[in-house]
Amino acid sequence: MSMKWWTAYSSEAADTLKGGSAGRRAAGTLAVLMLSTAIAGCGLLPSEPQEEDLSAIQLPQISKKPEYEVTTKTLETKVSGSGRVLSTKEKTMYFTLDNKRLKKLYIQSGDQVKAGQPIAELDVEDLRKQFRTQQLALKKQELTIKDLLRKKDEMDPIDFETQMLGFEEQRQQLADLEADIAKATLTAEFDGTVVSVSVQEGASVKAYDPICVIADPSKLTVAATLSKDDLAKVALGMEVQVDIGNVGQLQGKIKQLPVEKENGNGNGNGNGGGTPPPTLDQYLLVDVPKLPKTVQRGTPLSVSVILDRRKDAVVIPLSALRSIGGRTYVQVVEADGTKREVDVEVGQQTSTDAEILQGLTPGQKVVGR
Repeated sequence: MSMKWWTAYSSEAADTLKGGSAGRRAAGTLAVLMLSTAIAGCGLLPSEPQEEDLSAIQLPQISKKPEYEVTTKTLETKVSGSGRVLSTKEKTMYFTLDNKRLKKLYIQSGDQVKAGQPIAELDVEDLRKQFRTQQLALKKQELTIKDLLRKKDEMDPIDFETQMLGFEEQRQQLADLEADIAKATLTAEFDGTVVSVSVQEGASVKAYDPICVIADPSKLTVAATLSKDDLAKVALGMEVQVDIGNVGQLQGKIKQLPVEKENGNGNGNGNGGGTPPPTLDQYLLVDVPKLPKTVQRGTPLSVSVILDRRKDAVVIPLSALRSIGGRTYVQVVEADGTKREVDVEVGQQTSTDAEILQGLTPGQKVVGR
């Protein structure tokens, strides 16, 4: 016989067991809601910084020295100077009288003049007065000399000769004054064009101050100046490159070397005389066979005299040449990229290139600095 025992809490326990499943389901639902809320809340937090992409940054490379190929070229050694186009027939006109005022200027720049035509005149009224005074004195002296000649036999020979010499001296002084007065008028020596005028009427003029320049514009030549050291390196017949701005480069040859003249203290601008202006023979003259007709006297230019020219010379840049003590060498780049030092013999050098006489052959590569 079996018995079923009931307790006071048997019914409540059953209800509790039933309610436990529902509670677990509610707790699970609550957990899911809390997890969703937590995940959603993460979106409210600040975002983490992204890592920088460093792949585009290039690291600095160790500088590589330049490499140059050994080549051949025509190498020229030159000396340079400046100058201008002048006429082979031109004259700087000046007075030889000193400290006189310019009374009249008859010409202006660009005028055509004829030989013997007056150009300018100095104020020499003081000399004219002296001339008239001495001329009268000489006429009086002539009367004395005539009487002296009649009494020559009665006079002491020495006394007679002394008076005659005094008379000749007066005559010479008069002749000198007359010559000085004639020098006060400046005239053209040949037909030509007045290419420049250096003074104005009323100016004080010293001896050898330039008044104007007269030239024959149909006979032009290239005139240049070089430094004293460079001039010692050139000779007649050397080839010259003439560079005229509005024309280009022309070829010529030296036809005349300058003649040195002593310089005085004059500056040729009215503030000091005593030195004649430069003449054509004081320039280095260059014969240019095909001087264009558009070139005019006074056009500025530059010249380069070729002292030495080597065709097919083996050359490298000066920056590839190295020296230490008495040794001159280069660094040669081999086919495999290695470098070795090679001693070289150097010929002529320009501002950019050095001629290699021994030690290198065209096609090799050398290292610069």
